Amino acid sequence: MVEPVETPEGKAPAAPRPTGPELVHRPSRRLPGMSVVPHNVVVMKDLGKMQQQEAAALAAADAAPELPSPAEIEAFARRVAAGHSKAMTDKQRIDYLRAGDTLTNAVAGSQAQVSLDFDASQRAEQAREKIRPERQGRGVPAQIALARRGSHHRGQRWLHLAKRLQQMPDTFTAFREGRISELKASIISRITECLDPEVRAKVDLAIAGDPDWLESLSERHLEAEVSRLAYRFDPESFVKRSAQAVEDRRVTTRPAPDTMVRVDALLPVVQGVAVYAALLRDAKSIQAVGDRRSLGQLMADRLVELVTGQAEADQVPIAAEVTIADTTLIGMDDEPGAVAGYGPVPADVAKHLILTARLHGMATLRRLYTHPGTGRLIAMESRSREFPAGLAGLIARRDQGRCRNRWCGAAIRDIDHAHPKAEGGQTSLVNGQGTCEACNIAKEAPGWYVRPRPGPDGLHIIETTTPTGHVYTSVAPQVGIVRRPMAMELYVSEDSTLAS
Repeated sequence: MVEPVETPEGKAPAAPRPTGPELVHRPSRRLPGMSVVPHNVVVMKDLGKMQQQEAAALAAADAAPELPSPAEIEAFARRVAAGHSKAMTDKQRIDYLRAGDTLTNAVAGSQAQVSLDFDASQRAEQAREKIRPERQGRGVPAQIALARRGSHHRGQRWLHLAKRLQQMPDTFTAFREGRISELKASIISRITECLDPEVRAKVDLAIAGDPDWLESLSERHLEAEVSRLAYRFDPESFVKRSAQAVEDRRVTTRPAPDTMVRVDALLPVVQGVAVYAALLRDAKSIQAVGDRRSLGQLMADRLVELVTGQAEADQVPIAAEVTIADTTLIGMDDEPGAVAGYGPVPADVAKHLILTARLHGMATLRRLYTHPGTGRLIAMESRSREFPAGLAGLIARRDQGRCRNRWCGAAIRDIDHAHPKAEGGQTSLVNGQGTCEACNIAKEAPGWYVRPRPGPDGLHIIETTTPTGHVYTSVAPQVGIVRRPMAMELYVSEDSTLAS
């Protein structure tokens, strides 16, 4: 029975007790498996039924104020960009940094909710157009990625995170309120992904039911807390997850500063430890006979030798394509070269790679023709023994081995028609583009319109129009050097007049 509350005006009826997925803050109780922390912690009441949660969420959405318009957000961004902190005290500067961090987190949380609404709207529109259910939603992550200036892969991750957080209302609320960052929300989502919805709801309430406590956790503490809670509530799912993780083993590369590259191998723990131990053992044995290289250098060189089968690491064939201007190669200038899939490299580095490969009989010369005003690739000689010949090879080289979709940058997997061949598109250099698999699939969704567009001075431009009417353009990267007009000095004799 609810007792009335005594007030100066008399007895007033007490507020009704909350029902459904509510939280009760108590200083001395905690969920099983939760760490004791110097904050109020939470105990779990009736989680309620899924229908009640959905109804409450809809009611809250109806009562919430509208988001600022894009124009208002852009105006505020311009104000922030143009402002300065010279009139602030140091205390105000620190307060500003904290408030800015809260704003950044809150905007990211709001973007997650907007992504969910956009996905639902697009799927509903595609359903009205009688598109098969398994094909509904195709192209949505790509549109989100383009809007947020990210790759298609990141667009998929953003949407996936939003859908996971939709099932974790307390974590999602903390995210939208700016209490946790997108990274922390991703940590919670990733660790609980293998759990059943009921168990995930328990972990959500336990970890995010007290937002002050959640906000106080570092990223590592948060990961440890969520992992321990999830394992305690459902250890069987973690065993299954370990088995699945073995299926996800892979090797990836990404550029590193100073003309280096990182090769990452995701391996089962026993194999990973064994690989490292073997490299370390070989490195120590080589160092013991007088080699002056460090252990790190020896391990890296030994890895290259074992994987490639070469006697020495420096003798690896230059399978990656090194592009360098002829004038740079003969020493007339020092324009940077380029390595396909990596990017620009200093002229001396590019020349060293080519000359080393030639010394070992592993270099092949191919002439690429670039526009003198823009440096864009416009043609390539057809004969070759070492590299794939023909039009696909030219397109891949023009696009520098990276997906042409704007802000993507993933490795090329398909040489595709921009204007679909089924609609009359030509198989030509102008109509060809290199794309990753995800972007190639996305543009096949209804409402996408991709066409090559003529550009000045040999620029190759691809124009993409999304179902919402937004237009994005991508320009092929520069391959060669720009040939600028230059004065040539000529001395006929010591006593002659300088001519130019």
